[in-house]
This record gives sequence, structure tokens and C-alpha cells, in this order.
Amino acid sequence: MTELQRLLIAYDAHRAADRPCALATVVDLAGSAYRRPGARMLVTADGQLTGAISGGCLEGDARRRARQCIQRQQPTVVTYDSTDPDDDLQFGSALGCQGIVQILLEPLAFDNVSNPLELLRNWWEGVEEPAVVATVFHLDGPSTAPVRVGERLLLTTSGAVQGSLPTHSALYERILADARQALTDNQPATRSYPSEVGQVRVSLEILRPPVRLLIFGAGNDVKPVVRMAATLGWRVRVVDGRPGLAQATRFPEAEAVHVVPVDQVSTLPQDGSFALLMTHNYYYDLAALRHLLNAPTPYIGLLGPRKKYLRLLEELEKDVPDAAQRLQQRLHSPIGLNLGSETPEEIALSIVAEIQAVLAGRPAGFLRDSPHPIHHRIASDGELAASAAVSAVCELGG
Repeated sequence: MTELQRLLIAYDAHRAADRPCALATVVDLAGSAYRRPGARMLVTADGQLTGAISGGCLEGDARRRARQCIQRQQPTVVTYDSTDPDDDLQFGSALGCQGIVQILLEPLAFDNVSNPLELLRNWWEGVEEPAVVATVFHLDGPSTAPVRVGERLLLTTSGAVQGSLPTHSALYERILADARQALTDNQPATRSYPSEVGQVRVSLEILRPPVRLLIFGAGNDVKPVVRMAATLGWRVRVVDGRPGLAQATRFPEAEAVHVVPVDQVSTLPQDGSFALLMTHNYYYDLAALRHLLNAPTPYIGLLGPRKKYLRLLEELEKDVPDAAQRLQQRLHSPIGLNLGSETPEEIALSIVAEIQAVLAGRPAGFLRDSPHPIHHRIASDGELAASAAVSAVCELGG
């Protein structure tokens, strides 16, 4: 389950109980912090928390301020500066954070279909494409500005736009143009716009659909892979030709489990899911690999020794001479990171960690040896906290 799913479930429960709540969102960051812009936390009037905006150092004060926000029914932005040694609160000092974090606090109106969580829900329920959400979080002159703090627009790659940001203005068109560019670049950003009353600052957050993972194989070694992938919020489907193994009760965390005979593998949809071949059956793996040759699959992991892949490739090239070229950048065999894994759980960890590295475009080495910032690529909703845990466990198991 992703962080957004947990937030929506909690939000629906609070709404059903008529329990007032507010949303805290990281909208801007300078320097280092545990969470990046787009991290969210739901706070109720009685102090219940869902989600996280830091590693624990900001939640207490943010909860207090969020409850005040609910009472006043006014959005506000709070700045936490852990770079200031004279800051009495010393936010982040225990974790070594050295950043300036801005948090937008907003009371949520349950009857407003444009409130931020309802806006995100609309995207999530039809989540087939990336999107960008532009959020106004700073105004120099809020009383007379053309927009208000907390107003948003959400733009999908197909061009659909929704949200509460007032349209038909030069400011709206500029924000929309920058949102399109952020989506094209696949990079979040913070933008400032001059208006007749001063600067308007907007956070541009990239929303990425959850990873879709198609696993060929339903053996016992697949179970921990499904569990770990589901923990990251990935949508997992399991297919196998053996009815006795391909059962939903064996994979409760999977989105779907299907019995697909080897001669029907070619009928599976080619939707660009990441793929794992874990059948332990040469001919089933061959059928799956043949099916994936022309699919928009960015990652294909093949369980087994390298000589198995070479034999499969030789078989494929009888019908498809350029099979090696088609698979060169996508196929990983042997599968997984070199963690010295032996047990099914350890192997699952190495597989899921490799996919995460591919998603992030990282070489998967030790962070201590990297000259680059930790958060070079912003992970999708819920990935950061979970993938940080995976990274820590991988380093311990390396």
C-alpha cells in the first residue's frame, strides 16, 4: 500500500466520523532533509497522524500547528530551519538534517471536491499516466493576490487539467506552461511569479503511477518478492501455468493472480510492466521472453545462471535474429544485486533493490562512495521511506 492510499483510507474514515482534519505537505526544501517536496501527513483535530513529513523531528510541532490551522480554518506555511544552530527547537539536529523545509498546512473541507486529497484521489483512481500538481504556497500580498495559498492545478501527460487554481489569467497560463515543462522534464521544481501585489511561489510536484510488476512464476520463492514489492506500493500480478500454485490465497498482496498456460502467454497484455521470469521452467521462460521482445517493458529480470539466458537467447535468435539487441538494455541476468543472497527472502531483497535502482537510474553502490546527492531523482509516492528501508537492509546484507 502506498502512502497516498493510506492517507485516503484515513481521510475517508475521518470524514465518515465527521472528524475535522488538516493536511501537511512538504512544498519546498533547501539543503538536506529526510522527506522531499510532496511528502504528506494527515492530522486530525484530536492529534491523530497518518503519513510523515520528516524522520520524526518535525511531526510534533507540525501536529500542534495543524490543529491550530483546523481551528482557524485558514491555510498557513511553516518554515523549519535545521541549519540554524541557534534555533531553540533544533529541528533535525538528532538526525543530522541540514535543510530548510517549508510545510503547507491546510484544513480539509469534506464537502469540497477540489480539496487536495480529493484531487489526488481523482488522479489515483485512473492512474495510468504521470501528472504534475502545481500548488501555490506563498504570496506576498494574500489579501489582494490573484490566487490564494493552497490553490492547485493538476495536469496529466494527456493534457487533462483539473483543480481550484483560477483560470483565464496570465498567471494561470504561466503556471500551466511550467507544469507542462516539469512533466516533460520529469523533474519537480519551485517557481516564482511576479504579480501586481508581489511574488507568487508555486511548488511543482511530479506524480508517478505505481510500478507495475508482472511476475511469471508462482513458486514459493515468489512470495517474498510479492510481499516486498507490495510494501513499496507496486502493483503486482502473478501468472503461472500451474493451477495448484497460481492461487490468490498464496499471494494475498498481489493485485491479481492468473493461471496462464504456456501456449497462452502471448495473449497477455503488453502494458509496459516491469517483468520477472521466475518459473524455473525453461519453456515457460522462453514463451515469456518471446512475448516480451516487442513489449514496452523497461526491465526484464531472469532468474537463473547466465548460461540459461544464453541458451534462451540462442533459441530466440532462430526466429528473431536481433533478439539480443532488443533485450540488451532491458534484460538482467543473473537477476538482482550482488548481496550474497541465498535464502528466498534475501534473493527477493536483491531483486526488488535492483528494480528500485533501475527506477531511480542509480548504480546501486554504497551511498558513502557516491559523489552525488542522495535524492538525485525524486521517487514516486511512498517510495522514498520504503526504499530507504530497503537500501539500509541491502547495505546490512551486502
